[in-house]
Amino acid sequence: MAKDRQVDLYFDVGSPASYLAWTQLPALCRQADARLVFKPMLLGGVFQATGNASPAAVPAKARYTNHDLQRHARLYGVPLVMNPHFPIITLFLMRVVTGVALREPARLQDLLAAVFKALWVDALDLNQPPIAGRVLAEAGFDPAQMLALTSDPAIKAALKAATDEAVARGVFGAPTMFVGEEMFFGQDRLEMLRSTLAN
Repeated sequence: MAKDRQVDLYFDVGSPASYLAWTQLPALCRQADARLVFKPMLLGGVFQATGNASPAAVPAKARYTNHDLQRHARLYGVPLVMNPHFPIITLFLMRVVTGVALREPARLQDLLAAVFKALWVDALDLNQPPIAGRVLAEAGFDPAQMLALTSDPAIKAALKAATDEAVARGVFGAPTMFVGEEMFFGQDRLEMLRSTLAN
């Protein structure tokens, strides 16, 4: 597979648009014979570095964005419930995602499936440790082991490095995909990404 047949996905589980992109990208990449590389980053760190902010910070933009996300969910045929606890502090979760991606990559999709469902289908407050622990346990992960990952210096450094890398590549929000140096921001750019992979 040629290097340009790779899609880098920068994402944060606290982003509903990242969830929607995740529901579509694996199949899209399989159909295009492209490798999908997951790049967990801390969206709050990206916002801080770029001066960007969540659409939730602008009421009119928040209303439109929520409506548009629901349109895309219907288009994709997937459930989406806007989490009443949004915006979500994802430092703990993204350290867990980074740790699993590095230490148990074969289980990354199981973790993402559980966390995305908990946040954007069941609308749970994963900032509550008992709830987060239950979600992880039900997905077959040891909550104590996952908690240990979040204090591991190597995991902390890896998440910071990925976030810095994202900013250096021009990322300002999530999800952001790259095919080579061609950047695509948002779940609403998947068809453009598909077209690029087809050329």
